Amino acid sequence: MFIPISDRDLTRRSFPVVNISIIAVCAIVFFYELATGNNGVFFYRFGLIPYELTHGIAAKFICGPYMYFESPPRFLSPTCVDIASPIPTWATMFTAMFIHGGWMHFLGNMVFLWVFGDNIEDRFGHLGYLIFYLASGAGAFALQIAIDTNSVTPTIGASGAIAGVLGAYVLLYPYSRVDTLVFIIIVRIPAVLLLGFWFFLQFFNGLGDLGPSAQTSGVAHWAHVGGFFVGVVVVVVYKLIKGERIWPGDGGRGGGFGGPPGVKYWRGRPLDY
Repeated sequence: MFIPISDRDLTRRSFPVVNISIIAVCAIVFFYELATGNNGVFFYRFGLIPYELTHGIAAKFICGPYMYFESPPRFLSPTCVDIASPIPTWATMFTAMFIHGGWMHFLGNMVFLWVFGDNIEDRFGHLGYLIFYLASGAGAFALQIAIDTNSVTPTIGASGAIAGVLGAYVLLYPYSRVDTLVFIIIVRIPAVLLLGFWFFLQFFNGLGDLGPSAQTSGVAHWAHVGGFFVGVVVVVVYKLIKGERIWPGDGGRGGGFGGPPGVKYWRGRPLDY
């Protein structure tokens, strides 16, 4: 188990208003879920259901283990639950990004977003970051849908969009040293190693979800892979447009604003000083 705590090597030029707003919206939605206590219906109405998008039809009722896309047989109606969404099915690709299934799901995502999102917003600007975040989430869900087009299980969570943030961070600040809680000790780990290991776990676990006899874990690993890929691609294009090196070569700061360009670092200290 590892939990990022801080990337204090880097400094920001602006207040991360969008990143904090995303965290706030996720928190509001999560506490609304807790207050209503009817998470299952909420997930079906506002979570992403791959079958709906791939077949162009919206689910209306769920009766026990069965989902109906039209009115169910009359003899089943007393036991059925109305799950018809008040929004178009395509819109659930965005509402699902703000829904979480439990405390660990919510807190884990928000910690990663808090640590890594502010610096990406600082680089892309407020509006650019918001567009990037939503695009990463949509790309993440798109890959998850492609893996199982007939799934009727709601896919929820911000982790696909956050994976896009992590993918961008790897190329923008690969040498940023992240304070990370590893079991019971705090270790400073270069972002490229920490996030590279995280991506390897998602990809490896995603492979285990494939195949007719696979036992899925309930985690959308391919959404994580898809979001990370979107983040990497966006930064590559961004750097090509700006004429920057794809892999930063500024002496270990990874494109950050915490020190002068060209200064070499060892164990967090500038060698030139």
